[in-house]
Amino acid sequence: MLRLLGSHYHFRRTIPHTLRPLLGRTEISLSLQTNSKRVARERAAGLYARTGLFFSKAKAMYEDASPEELRKLLAHYEDLIRDTDRMIAIEEKRVRLERTYEKARFYLDKAHSLKQLREFIKISNDGTDRLMAGFKKLHATASKDYLRNATEKAMLREQIANLSTIVVSIKNSAQETEAAFMPVQAEPSARMAPNKATPNAKKTTAPTITEMAEQFIYRDKTKSPGIIRDTGKTIGLFVEAFGDKPVDQITGGVAGEFRDMLFALPSTHGKHKNSPGIHDAIVRAKEQELETLSGKTVKNHFSRLSALWGHLVQREIVTRNPWAGWSYDVTQKIDRRDWTDLELAQLSAARWTSTTTSLRSYVGIVTIALYTGMRLGELCNLRTQDIVTVNGISCFHVRPHPEDNWSPKTAAGTRLIPIHSHLLQWGVLDLVQEGEHYLFPDLNPSARGRGTDFAQAFSKFKKRLGLPESVTFHSFRHTVSTKLRNQGGNIRELWIDTLLGHEASHRSQGTTTYTSGIAVQNLQQVVEALDYPTFHMPLPPPS
Repeated sequence: MLRLLGSHYHFRRTIPHTLRPLLGRTEISLSLQTNSKRVARERAAGLYARTGLFFSKAKAMYEDASPEELRKLLAHYEDLIRDTDRMIAIEEKRVRLERTYEKARFYLDKAHSLKQLREFIKISNDGTDRLMAGFKKLHATASKDYLRNATEKAMLREQIANLSTIVVSIKNSAQETEAAFMPVQAEPSARMAPNKATPNAKKTTAPTITEMAEQFIYRDKTKSPGIIRDTGKTIGLFVEAFGDKPVDQITGGVAGEFRDMLFALPSTHGKHKNSPGIHDAIVRAKEQELETLSGKTVKNHFSRLSALWGHLVQREIVTRNPWAGWSYDVTQKIDRRDWTDLELAQLSAARWTSTTTSLRSYVGIVTIALYTGMRLGELCNLRTQDIVTVNGISCFHVRPHPEDNWSPKTAAGTRLIPIHSHLLQWGVLDLVQEGEHYLFPDLNPSARGRGTDFAQAFSKFKKRLGLPESVTFHSFRHTVSTKLRNQGGNIRELWIDTLLGHEASHRSQGTTTYTSGIAVQNLQQVVEALDYPTFHMPLPPPS
């Protein structure tokens, strides 16, 4: 079966039920490395024959096979896949060589340039010599013991022989052409002026998308580490799907195709070490009916590319921005809400079951979140040295960590948060362990941040308890904000914004100039207004 995924056709064939336990999958899915349906059909026909031979042989011996024979069967399957990729790559080289030859002949007919001809002959000879060396190596591989089936061996050798004949034919044609045009060298009238530009001279190739990202994003010291990381992820997805294209070849059509692929990509793609390639991930998402990327996530990917293209348009490297003006389906967004007292009581009583994050870290992160309103990234990156004393008041100091390549989400995120009296009685200072850099040292670092494993574990834990999707870890921050804004007394809105690391709600000259001068005593008054009568988790001892 053929299927067009992105810019390439893919071959798919269902694996017989009896062989699925051996191979650990339900189908074979391989990229045919072409956007031509005719070429794809030709390659798929050969693949169908080869996989059919393998299935026949494997089914005949699978049930009574010894462990050693099973290992050989698996090795045979892996070699089949590897040889297929190698054959396609060799054929691609052959096709590119033929095209190069045809273009050179056309140019020669038009310009009669012996210099161009000789350059082509050199390229042709070098290329064909490399191909012939590859064929000899592949021919030797075809004779190894793991290709036990005589029919399969004969088919592979025939393919190698046919390709070798084509390459030899191209090389002979090139030599004949060179001999035919040798007289031109003696005819001055046929020579081209040394400095005269030809009408068909190839234009300078535009820089690629990764080169432009390196120049305008990765080297920009004003960009936060988060923006650089996320932009790199977006460009990595694009390059995996389409290759490192020159920016002037990325049109609205390419952008639209990338948009369709993103909407078909599973929401968990890239979050695990062994995530499949983008094309295989799309196939798997459709077959297994997995949750795909949200409109908001796709919009974020396009926004990062659009920001890069803003530089390119401004500098006239490209003429338009293909990433702007798209619409996104964000109707499925779930609005987060506060935790209720009943839900907090349910959370307190539940037993933490994750193996990726310790009980001590789980209890510490959740409890501190409820009494500070800190973001998850801020909590997971707290260092032992971030507990400080200011004017006699113990505080968390949320601030950039240049040595750890981390910083708060915004400039307002750098702030002091007085430690609630309940946290001090609970034992928050006992979280500081001698010799440890972080307050929660068992959290695993990753490309997406130190809190990634905990966030996934907490989400699964919450679902197991039957809590609604509208209640998330970020809802702790919502809960703090709501409780503080509903308090009476002398608590000012500006103090709440400062405590939570928000930009000031009222953008007057006074708030923008004097926010940093808010006394820590006023912030302590804000923190102490928090109270949770149904929530209590004792701090476990260190493991």
